[in-house]
Amino acid sequence: MSETSVGAVVFHKKSHETRFLLLHYTSGHWDFAKGHVEENETEEQVLWRELEEETGITKKQAKIIPGFRERITYFYKKGEETIFKEVIILLVESATDSVRLSPEHNEFDWLVFERALKKTTFANAKQILAKADAFLKQKSFLPETKK
Repeated sequence: MSETSVGAVVFHKKSHETRFLLLHYTSGHWDFAKGHVEENETEEQVLWRELEEETGITKKQAKIIPGFRERITYFYKKGEETIFKEVIILLVESATDSVRLSPEHNEFDWLVFERALKKTTFANAKQILAKADAFLKQKSFLPETKK
């Protein structure tokens, strides 16, 4: 059996500083907003539905950054069944840093890249976050970090 989800690396720029949004799931991990594809939904439809459900951030308050689309795959157990999971991750710039959490999450944090990277739980999510940060710097969306 297989499942597909769509999620987003969400960032917000404020006072020349870029922060990434991480959600603390009730199961204990820190990760991006994401959710299951429902029948006949496009990736963008899933993204906007899930982003609003999980964070309160709407399509009117954010935009997808073109050219960034990453894919994570893994297996997990659901009872006795092994499930193949595919997660498509897009990059979203939010005009707001106001968040309204869903019951799926305990808390949220907007963090600069280095702190977000440390707080993110899973290695595959850390890799996606690093790719998103590099993509934004390459496209001149973000200033280079000072060493």
